[in-house]
Amino acid sequence: MTFADTHTHIYLSDFENDREQMIERAVHAGVKACLLPAIDRSEHTNLLNLCQKYPTFCFPMMGLHPCSVKENYKEELNEVYSLLTTRKFYGIGEIGLDFYWDKTFVEEQKEAFFTQLEWASHFKLPVSIHSRNALDDCIQIVKYFPKGTLSGVFHCFAGNERQAKEITEYGFYLGIGGVATYKNAGLDATLKHIAPGFLVLETDAPYLTPVPFRGKRNEPAYLKYVAEKIAMIKNITVEEVAEITTRNAQKIFGI
Repeated sequence: MTFADTHTHIYLSDFENDREQMIERAVHAGVKACLLPAIDRSEHTNLLNLCQKYPTFCFPMMGLHPCSVKENYKEELNEVYSLLTTRKFYGIGEIGLDFYWDKTFVEEQKEAFFTQLEWASHFKLPVSIHSRNALDDCIQIVKYFPKGTLSGVFHCFAGNERQAKEITEYGFYLGIGGVATYKNAGLDATLKHIAPGFLVLETDAPYLTPVPFRGKRNEPAYLKYVAEKIAMIKNITVEEVAEITTRNAQKIFGI
């Protein structure tokens, strides 16, 4: 089986003591590609260095995370745009809205999100969208753009059936990670109504660790537990989940 982790932050300091071993575990578990979304300038060097070291395993994205939209967000956006024009990236992300942690910069978040969607359309790059406590707002902003103008993934999807269908009918995919394995998350009820052809797998490592490792650091090798949960929900084999979701990842990101 071959898996693709479409959203993972393995360049963070959480992995500094065992990064090489962690990547070996991922490869042994069948993970053949990892998409690395950016956060802000503080991590760009670490992200790009890791992708340079593992060019056939780590594939960089570039963007400004909504939680990093502060007073200096325009400076951060300038850095993102400069990098997008000078080197190859496989997507624009992690971008979007986050109304969970802090609502101080809501309007600035919306402006940064819209600006980066415009860049995605211009550069013809897929996007990875963060939408914590702001899923409907993100959907509506994306829909300002004509269908077919944008492509990408709603990362860490945890919405309802209506939202899932609205996203997939627009042509986007749903990023499914460890939340799918949580007993009280309710995501299994939504996934019953969504075809696997609209799904991609992700870990969001080091966050959102799936059962049975919930509470510990997440890593790409744990992607198989998400695949097993989807296989159970959809009554198909894990091999089918791996094949379909990896093919989707290749189609979206061109890896």
